[in-house]
Amino acid sequence: MIKINIKKPLHGANGKMDLNVDLTIEKGSFVALSGESGSGKTTLLRILAGLTKAKGEIYVDGECWHDKKIFLPPQKREIGFVFQDYALFPNMSVEENLLYVKKDQTLAKKLLDMTELTNMKDRYPASLSGGQQQRVSLCRAMMNSPKLLLMDEPLSALNPAMRGKLQQEIFELHNSFGTTTIMVSHDPSEMYRLANRVIVLENGETIADGVPKDILLKTSGSQKFSFEGELLDIVKMDVIYVAIVSIGQQLVEVVLSSVEAQSLKVGQRVRVSTKAFAPIIKH
Repeated sequence: MIKINIKKPLHGANGKMDLNVDLTIEKGSFVALSGESGSGKTTLLRILAGLTKAKGEIYVDGECWHDKKIFLPPQKREIGFVFQDYALFPNMSVEENLLYVKKDQTLAKKLLDMTELTNMKDRYPASLSGGQQQRVSLCRAMMNSPKLLLMDEPLSALNPAMRGKLQQEIFELHNSFGTTTIMVSHDPSEMYRLANRVIVLENGETIADGVPKDILLKTSGSQKFSFEGELLDIVKMDVIYVAIVSIGQQLVEVVLSSVEAQSLKVGQRVRVSTKAFAPIIKH
């Protein structure tokens, strides 16, 4: 079990704020940490890793990592950290990057087998694709069999097909090693697929905490679908207005009344929902 009760002043997206987090996380959980940029997500990961100091306490399985008197350095915290960039040693092969962390050939082989990297163990990072490099980064983070795996949007730079494949590998590694995982993500499908708990931060405070279905599915009443996106444009076509909205990696058109068109501004976040909808799923 992980107990976190920390406070740290920050300069967030809206100016000065306090990161104020009081959480208990069950051992073996997979927690997705979400929220707008500047809400404190990455800072919380860095505090857990021992890379940033704060006021308060952190206990992991009854062991104090952080309080008024104790501050364990990162190398003593039994963590794995996967960053947005791959942070691999360019002059070391795939296998050497893993063995640098721990001289355990058996574990390295197991990780390379699980992530389909065995045939690439002698290659250098520059010769690998982004997805392959992130696999190596993930394997390296697992070389210490960490109690706590921290991931800061590890798949954000990858294409959708590669993201899906690595999501499955992350899930398998999480279960195989029985680690507790905290991952920063902005991708609802990723959070729904991987996490058993979603925590949302806003201006340093926890504003939502629950199972993915309750946090991520935002329909209400008789709505059938509800998606959030960015309003890119409002185009007048004869007597109607059409809003162009970016939702994920797709653009959708929504018909507006003149009153709605006047009340909206290009660039703002909007929610597109519908009540009368008969969806068809094809593959």
